[in-house]
Amino acid sequence: MVVSVHSMSTQSDSRQVAAATPATQTTAAQDRAALIAALGFPVLVIIGGIVGYLAPDTAHSFASWVTPLLGVIMFGMGLTLRPVDFVLVAKRPLPVLIGVVAQFVIMPLVAVIVVKVLNLPAGIAAGVILVGCAPGGTSSNVVSYLARGDVALSVTMTSISTLLAPVLTPLLTLWLAGEYMPVSAGSMAMSIVKVVLVPVVGGLLVRMLVPKIVEKIQAALPWISVAAIAAIVCIVVGGAHDNIATAGALVLAAVILHNGFGYLLGYLTGKFTGQPVTVRRTMAVEVGMQNSGLATSLASAYMNPLAALPGAVFSVWHNLSGALLAAGCRWSDARKA
Repeated sequence: MVVSVHSMSTQSDSRQVAAATPATQTTAAQDRAALIAALGFPVLVIIGGIVGYLAPDTAHSFASWVTPLLGVIMFGMGLTLRPVDFVLVAKRPLPVLIGVVAQFVIMPLVAVIVVKVLNLPAGIAAGVILVGCAPGGTSSNVVSYLARGDVALSVTMTSISTLLAPVLTPLLTLWLAGEYMPVSAGSMAMSIVKVVLVPVVGGLLVRMLVPKIVEKIQAALPWISVAAIAAIVCIVVGGAHDNIATAGALVLAAVILHNGFGYLLGYLTGKFTGQPVTVRRTMAVEVGMQNSGLATSLASAYMNPLAALPGAVFSVWHNLSGALLAAGCRWSDARKA
């Protein structure tokens, strides 16, 4: 689920001086829109999960829709991108490199540690590791904005990690999750190319060819994407209905630990490499938030319903925790001011 944040600037607290100006009114409107999105997304996804749990047979009958729905989400992401989003790689390569490396090192390793510490069953373990090997979450841009991070860096990091996913996600999953469940890295890579890379590039091209039309529908894109995510969660929960009662609490514990340590270690990575606070916040968000929709889709296709459950739970939790993280960052700024 992608939120267009190109018009959002991470201005300093000095903007509060001119509280009655049109510029600050615009910023306040952007803040409200971003907050509604950050809080509204998990609510819709929770509703999808409830529907799936209450009507499991009906929900699971749509299992073949998971991959096309993910394609819709990634096409929406592509529509929000512009070539200028990749210019930051040349202008400021160090924070982009640090952030992307942290994304594909920290989250897979944290996943393995969580799996070992909680002694998770094989299916859940494979699902948690798959979430850890996924690229950055597509809702991380709006959370980075709310946290007053570096939004341009957030968009670039999400884009680059997504483009690297067809290679890194299946290889890391094969390496780290292979002991828990057979993993077809080649098939997984081709699937990511089809349902991630092709739709993202397609959306980018459409944005370049008909920018005015895309601008008109931009506001609706996040809600279309989150509706697709909610549908995926509904289908996955329906398929894993019998396992939720026994494994639900364990999966939630794993997801909370995984996500929380991702935020913490992402921030510390920025701090130890000498990055400014805005970049540290963005690294925390980008590392901690995963493309759990992709992980859920891949687990459904190449593993089993139980392995898809961590991705479904992560889809809900990381948006809630992201909103809390952003609120904490703003509270910290207010105290310093």
